Amino acid sequence: MLPNLYPPAHRLLDLHDAHGALLAEFDFIPETRTLYVRWHGHLTAAAVIEGTQAAMQLRHQGEAPHLLLNDKSLTSGDWSDALPWLHYDWLPEAAAGGLKAVAYVRSPDPASQTGTREFIDAVRLLLPLGVFPAATPAWKWLQRRG
Repeated sequence: MLPNLYPPAHRLLDLHDAHGALLAEFDFIPETRTLYVRWHGHLTAAAVIEGTQAAMQLRHQGEAPHLLLNDKSLTSGDWSDALPWLHYDWLPEAAAGGLKAVAYVRSPDPASQTGTREFIDAVRLLLPLGVFPAATPAWKWLQRRG
């Protein structure tokens, strides 16, 4: 759920994994054309790809977001095997589709840091990206880029 700091959002999707556990929440804030993805649980490469593909489908069904708040603060796990797909499939399509900036909220889990560093480096080749410990400073930074 988005804190009161944010403008009104529309819940687009609650994505669950094969066992019924919440994998990610997708909220769209029309006022700023921001997609806020809040990930949950222990992430694997397959889970990250599944969630990102769901976000891509949402984009094709409505307005494409200009800003992405990618919040992994409630996650753990090494998802670095998803990096080639993110780099060569998702990133070019997202940039071509109008994405202007990404705010990334880090996971506190050390196992996710390798994937995080490589993801950040890849995104920064095409888009402004800020890295944050929490969603509030990420949101504020992102809105200055919109």
